[in-house]
Amino acid sequence: MSEKKRKDKKMKALLEQSSLNPKPELVTDTLFREEEFFDPMDLVQVKYEMLRRVGIDKQSVTEAAQSFGFSRPSFYKAKNALEQDGLMGLSPKKRGPRTRHKVVGEVLSFIKGLFDKEGSLPMVEVADRVKEHFGVTIHPRTIERALKGKKKFQ
Repeated sequence: MSEKKRKDKKMKALLEQSSLNPKPELVTDTLFREEEFFDPMDLVQVKYEMLRRVGIDKQSVTEAAQSFGFSRPSFYKAKNALEQDGLMGLSPKKRGPRTRHKVVGEVLSFIKGLFDKEGSLPMVEVADRVKEHFGVTIHPRTIERALKGKKKFQ
């Protein structure tokens, strides 16, 4: 496999894992500039090496954070994440809501009422009615997912 294909494959994997460093140009540490093994694009590797530099090499937090492109608070956040969750803690958390936040309570009751009154409806129609009634835009697939967990709708 060519060097370019290998790098493209790695970039794609880092992107899919949300581990692509958004600011690799800020990594000025000599290992990342001189050694091929060290990749400034790999956010987990950069964070780990920054923490190792302080913990093992006894570099100051300020120096390490700066040479790896982070702030002091980011250093301590990474340190705590590593201590709590191991290497997985250095991987960025997925963004966005962790739970349903639109298809709950009153909206869910409204949807249940629609199905009770009218039987089967296309989810696009349900989404339109929710928007009309509550002023909330919900994707039809989001409604399907919310209802999938409710036995009475299956």
